[in-house]
Amino acid sequence: MPKAYWISCYREVKDPAKLAAYAKLAAPAIEGGGGRFLARSVPAGVFEAGQLERTVLIEFDSVEQAFAVHASAGYQAALAALDGGVVRDLRIVPGV
Repeated sequence: MPKAYWISCYREVKDPAKLAAYAKLAAPAIEGGGGRFLARSVPAGVFEAGQLERTVLIEFDSVEQAFAVHASAGYQAALAALDGGVVRDLRIVPGV
């Protein structure tokens, strides 16, 4: 079964305090569900239509595991804390 990758690109941070509250809850929920953080940073460089924005890359053992973590009570509590504090693009992408 191919791995899966959860990719978040932060277009805008509207409320840093809400983002911090989200992060305190999200990291344990994601790691507790088997997610492994591979990258959390602003890109070293961008090309073509790329945007210089915070990007987070998390690896899961399967697409199902990634979806289960997103639906989990712990992660949903993190989303409630975020409550519009950012504008982001979050994708779950299957590995090859």
